[in-house]
Order: sequence, then structure tokens, then C-alpha cells
Amino acid sequence: MKTTGLHLITVVGILAAGCSQETTTIDTMHDEGKAVMALDYRDFDRAASELVQSMLGSGALKKQDGGRYVVATGRIVNDTMQRIDTDQLMAKVETELLNSGQAVMTSAVGSGSDKLVQEARQLRDSEEFDPNTVAARRTLIAPELSMSGKIFQRNIRYERNRQQVEYYFQLKLSDVKSGLRFWQDEVIVGKRGSDRSVAW
Repeated sequence: MKTTGLHLITVVGILAAGCSQETTTIDTMHDEGKAVMALDYRDFDRAASELVQSMLGSGALKKQDGGRYVVATGRIVNDTMQRIDTDQLMAKVETELLNSGQAVMTSAVGSGSDKLVQEARQLRDSEEFDPNTVAARRTLIAPELSMSGKIFQRNIRYERNRQQVEYYFQLKLSDVKSGLRFWQDEVIVGKRGSDRSVAW
């Protein structure tokens, strides 16, 4: 009985200790939390916003006929020590591009492709679907421009017991038909802190 009582007290103590840790919700619009050595959402927001503003400001997306370019997202290479989902960065870039009104994104090809776009076309041979509601042949619009890029990281010993970590966000915009590059830019996010801080 004494052993069971001690176990019960121990379990209650552990649960109480766990519950005493305060959890707060991050105000992503006004986050005053401390910076971290690894990449966080603030870094992705900043890099995506600066890259898109550079792209829009360059005039690369202004068509002579006043229309909008069809853009596909190509390969984004993660060459950092972190397990980064590059789709997270590109989703922000794509959103800002769409909101600019200067480009439309294709879901037919590229890393942002939607499998359902192709699967829906397999319904043409089905007797269960009204053929007038199935996507016709040669209706997909090919991309005119492709976005590709890379994120890489450099760790530098800054001074005794301190380190500097540099993250490079590179993005380029190329014409699919000619292969010519219309635009490219780089955003650097640099951080300095204790060499005990983990940057991955």
C-alpha cells in the first residue's frame, strides 16, 4: 500500500509540474519574442516579402500586352542544416505574387502541381460522368515563367564563445521557352549568438 501511495504521489507531482508550464499564443503580427539561431516564421516572412517586392519592382512581370504571366514553381533546394519544408517559403511567395495581380500560378506542373488537375482528365473515359463537365483536351495553360532557387547556410566563428549564422535565400525567374533569366535576387538573414545555441 505504501509503495502504491508513493507512486501515486510521484505521478501527481509530475503531472502538476507539467501543467505549471505556461503556454502562450504568439501574436504573429507583433511578435516581440527573442530571436533564435535557427530559422523561424519571421525569417520566412521577411525573405519571402523582400524577394517578391524585388521581383515586382524589377518590372520582370510586366507584360507588354498588359496581361498576367503564368508562373510555375520549380525546384527549391534546401542546403541548410535544418529540415526545411521549402514549400513553406514558396507558399508565401506565391501568395504575394497572386495578390499583386501581376501573375497567376499554375497547378498543372512544377513543385506546386495539384494531382487532381491530371486525375480529373482521366474521367474522360468514364461512363459515370457527364462528358460536358469533364475537362476537354488541350485546355491546360502552359507556364511562361519558372521560379527556382536555393536556401543555404554558413556558420562562422564570430568571437570567443559566439557564432554567426548566415542564411541565404536565393530566387530566380526564368522564361520557360527561351531559358533566359528575367530576374534574380538574394536575401540574407544573419544571426549572432552563443556558440551553444543550436542552428538546426
